[in-house]
Amino acid sequence: MKYDFSAIEKKWQDKWDEAKIFNAEDHSGKPKFYGLVEFPYPSGSGMHVGHIKAYSGLEIIGRKRRMQGYNVLFPIGFDAFGLPTENSAIKTGIHPRELTDRNIAKFSSQLRRVGFAFDWDRVVDTTEEDYYKWTQFIFLKMFENGLAFRDTALVNYCPHCKVVLSNEDSQGGKCDICHSDIVQKSKDVWYLRITEYADKLLQGLEEVDYLPNIKMQQVNWIGKSRGAFVNFGLTAGDETLRIYTTRPDTLFGVTFMVIAPEHPIIEKLAAEGKINNMDEVRAYQEECTKKTEFERTQLVKDKTGVCLDGVKGINPVNGKEIPIYLADYVMMGYGTGAIMAVPAHDERDYDFAKKFGIDIIEVIKGGNIEEAAYTGDGPMVNSDFLNAYDNKADSIAAMIEWLQEKGIGEGGVQFKMKDWAFNRQRYWGEPIPIVHCPTCGMVPVPYEELPLRLPPVSEFEPGQGGESPLAKLDYFVNCNCPKCGGAAKRETDTMPQWAGSSWYFLRYIDPKNNEALADMDKLRYWLPVDWYNGGMEHVTRHLIYSRFWHHFLYDLGLVPTAEPYAKRTAQGLILGPDGEKMSKSRGNTVDPNDVVNELGADVLRVYILFMGDYGSAAPWSDNGVKGCKRFLDRVADLTTMVKGGEPNAKLESAIHKTLKKVTLDIEDMKFNTAIAAMMGLLNDIFDVGSLTMEQLSIFVRMICPFAPHLAEEMWEQMGGKGFCSLAEWPVWDEAKTIDATVELAVQINGKVRGKVTLPMNADKDIAIAAVKADEKIYSFIAGKTVIKEIVIPNKIINIVVK
Repeated sequence: MKYDFSAIEKKWQDKWDEAKIFNAEDHSGKPKFYGLVEFPYPSGSGMHVGHIKAYSGLEIIGRKRRMQGYNVLFPIGFDAFGLPTENSAIKTGIHPRELTDRNIAKFSSQLRRVGFAFDWDRVVDTTEEDYYKWTQFIFLKMFENGLAFRDTALVNYCPHCKVVLSNEDSQGGKCDICHSDIVQKSKDVWYLRITEYADKLLQGLEEVDYLPNIKMQQVNWIGKSRGAFVNFGLTAGDETLRIYTTRPDTLFGVTFMVIAPEHPIIEKLAAEGKINNMDEVRAYQEECTKKTEFERTQLVKDKTGVCLDGVKGINPVNGKEIPIYLADYVMMGYGTGAIMAVPAHDERDYDFAKKFGIDIIEVIKGGNIEEAAYTGDGPMVNSDFLNAYDNKADSIAAMIEWLQEKGIGEGGVQFKMKDWAFNRQRYWGEPIPIVHCPTCGMVPVPYEELPLRLPPVSEFEPGQGGESPLAKLDYFVNCNCPKCGGAAKRETDTMPQWAGSSWYFLRYIDPKNNEALADMDKLRYWLPVDWYNGGMEHVTRHLIYSRFWHHFLYDLGLVPTAEPYAKRTAQGLILGPDGEKMSKSRGNTVDPNDVVNELGADVLRVYILFMGDYGSAAPWSDNGVKGCKRFLDRVADLTTMVKGGEPNAKLESAIHKTLKKVTLDIEDMKFNTAIAAMMGLLNDIFDVGSLTMEQLSIFVRMICPFAPHLAEEMWEQMGGKGFCSLAEWPVWDEAKTIDATVELAVQINGKVRGKVTLPMNADKDIAIAAVKADEKIYSFIAGKTVIKEIVIPNKIINIVVK
């Protein structure tokens, strides 16, 4: 068969669309399969090969499931709010709505050209009013339940983008959008109280099938620790400094304290005239405001600090007075903003103590504190009543009990994860549906008035003070309070891009519902998502956020499952031909459209899955792409090799072995080895020179998920009924996967001297007879005394002679 991909691919894409064969059916009697991919941000540059790989894994699995009789939901949509489109609008003067519509049209066209089996009747766009109405609905539910709140705090702020960023969006001290350095700035911020769900998010990980490294990253990001809260007195006034520590067993080794430069106790003590060096303190505070949180908390950096003159802390376990330092590595947002320091057993405290000449007292035996901090376990020393203990666990328990008896502390739990900074001072996002009333305070927009629509504007640039462009619109800002009817002002910040993506998988289930975010009966049918595949870069952001929203909705009774995703896997990056990460600046990017235009969509699909392990990074190879083209050209030729008669036994066995491997490899996402197996089978077929129509039918259905356009064309030429994409997935015959014979190595005195072919599971007598019948091997035995004959069936033969 002539493989004219340019004609074949468009033909079958049109037929699929016309017949709507990939549309899911609500409440079908078939078993359901909900496969989910991370919906794309529709940028102006269009789709890149990374998108193809990201979607291809579940594309293959979903197509196979459909052929196995499942009712498959495999949807697509667009996460279209956010800074990139708004920044483009500022540069071009084109409204973000128009840019978004253009970009979505471009992405949709590209996705269709590759032949993805998406249900195009369920497309969602997070910027459409009938979508973000329900994003606002969920926000209001959180506000009602105390999970959405406003607070003044030091935040991560990007001066370039003029927005507040969450910790997740500013990892490494860089803005996730423009990669500029972020700074600390005091602002009024909307937060979502994700910390309230920390335990549920941890417990939920025990119920799901996530890759181990995905689970571990979530566990580490949430960062649950058990320890104790301890109250340290001060030498000046009645104030106390409350600290949290995971090592209360080391309290007798505390020789100084450190507080965050922003700690409110500084202002209290200053107002009372208790601090004698306030000029030095103010200078240090000013210096710290210029540093990002990332810079402040780095372990490997010069230690800086200022000791408070005029006030000291009091160690509650021994009454000793200890100095109090301000230091930038302590943050108000973590713990209590104050720490106890045990330099003998903490590396950072040790370095700090050495620099500032502070006492170092050993309380755990096992190291040499003259040389370094000892961070291991061991017997307690210099610790009064704890000296009777020789391990950390018992010492901690004893100290917590003692603290509680004395009323100066108690056991407690802390989390590394912070509440989610949830607002942006930009235009292109969901308006936050809150009204600020001088009489009633913060008042939610009534549900019946949702959506609170984003007003049309022509100027998108944020204000110089970092306020939202919406703040300039008097007709939007000025309103009446929904509660008292008096003059009020609307909230002008918008939600972050992560808002719309925190529940999109629910809207796919019922995308046109105007009365609810989704119908409960449909949610019960489709949830949970059976398999979710996405990037590792979203494990500590989107994945945690969406699980949080889902747990909250479950607590309200709005969704039927506690966890949204039963399974989560991840794909690796596609690197440039030079082995480096693809980027325009390096000039090593690959446009998938170029491959489709030159070689066809099926070649692109097959190569991206063949280039390496799906979960690992792999470099692009033009030669590899051409190799896949040659493979599909040979597959197309199979229609000319069909002959009647009995099937070749050896080829029949190879076909069923390959079918078994491909079937199982797809489930394990070992797509590269599945394709390699089909390549090997193709060589076997060409070696034989022919195959039966049934054998061809198996091969075509087997390759259909990978190269569906070619498979459909071959299926039609063979006279197959309906679409190959809906044909029954073939089932291997286990008996045909077992070889009738096996080739065994023969060792004489431990050295391989030849091989013999035996019936499978042949007994010892048959094996030894075959060895003796082989003249070459027998020559090493002839005339010698056989000491031992060892035969391991189907494995090896070893004969010892003398």
